[in-house]
Amino acid sequence: MARRIGDERDRAWVSRAIELLLADRADEPPTPLRAFPLAGPPGAALYLKDESRRPTGSLKHGPARDLLLDALRAGEIGPGTALFEATSGNMAVAQAHFARLLGLPYTAVVPGRTGTAKRRRIEAQGGLCHPFDPPLAVYGKARSLAEEAGGHCVDHLERVGDAVDWSGPTSLGAQILSDTENAGEPAPAWIVMGVGSGATSAAVGRYLRMRGVGTKLAVVDPENSAYFAGWAADFPGYTTGMPSRIEGIGRPRMEPAFDPSVIDLVIPVPDVASVAAMRHLHAITGLMAGPSSGSCLWGAFQVLDRMRREDVRGPVVMVVGDGGEAYRDTYYDDSWTEAKGWRLHGPLSDMEHFTATGAWSGARPGEPGRDDGS
Repeated sequence: MARRIGDERDRAWVSRAIELLLADRADEPPTPLRAFPLAGPPGAALYLKDESRRPTGSLKHGPARDLLLDALRAGEIGPGTALFEATSGNMAVAQAHFARLLGLPYTAVVPGRTGTAKRRRIEAQGGLCHPFDPPLAVYGKARSLAEEAGGHCVDHLERVGDAVDWSGPTSLGAQILSDTENAGEPAPAWIVMGVGSGATSAAVGRYLRMRGVGTKLAVVDPENSAYFAGWAADFPGYTTGMPSRIEGIGRPRMEPAFDPSVIDLVIPVPDVASVAAMRHLHAITGLMAGPSSGSCLWGAFQVLDRMRREDVRGPVVMVVGDGGEAYRDTYYDDSWTEAKGWRLHGPLSDMEHFTATGAWSGARPGEPGRDDGS
């Protein structure tokens, strides 16, 4: 852990750093709300809250800034403090961006198998990558490197839940309600989003309950992840011991930031459906998003189908977690997905039919007997 901030010059630097991050938050424009061209069901509309338009390309942008604000206020970061984190994904990209904004060195401890493209995204924001194996040991390595350097381990999985500003006017929940109102819609019937650390879904769920608008919150969960089973069994200590194959969401354990009390529904999504849905999203809207957004689109279709069957009306908003450029050589590459054994034709056909009619063709996806590659 970094030394506590003591002298007057250090405190002045910390005050300026906090002001800089708060000004950055205030100046950042809201991300767009896009309509999805859905033919049905009657009385329902689907909107995409496009968090890929954040300056670092994902919804991790805001939480990364909040983590550094929290550490500055706690006196854990001062001038020259070296920052360390154990992640190779969007959170590392966003943290590196804000570290550079503050003039601080940043190192992401990443699994040794992390690809060149992912490392370059971190390095493009001024960060360094420290490969380390085995993959599950990166967390301890980041903490030890921070201790050796007299720096600060950001430790987002443990700390982001307390750091995220969920009640303010720029929070994701506040933006979604404002967006739908500006679109001439009532408050959403449902919001659908992914869950990684659990912090963003907790933030949105708490905001919705604070406002008392009646909007329900659904989160999607890929194969191998702990959230659906742990939520269904009401067992917060649930673990699977297996990594998610859908980048950006899913964890082998229920993380501390996840708040099941504000979640109305957890939807398990087959990996093949997530990949097919990201392709469908791109084909229909031109928006190239990551695989977690495919999970969300599949989940949104399940929610819309449920609304149709229960005669519930109102808009549905799904959150686009990140852009798809980083996945051109993987999830968007046919040879790569075929090597995974993912046969996309079945779920793609289902989604095309649902988009055109508002109803599933034949047996609903996920029912026994479907050849969906799962």
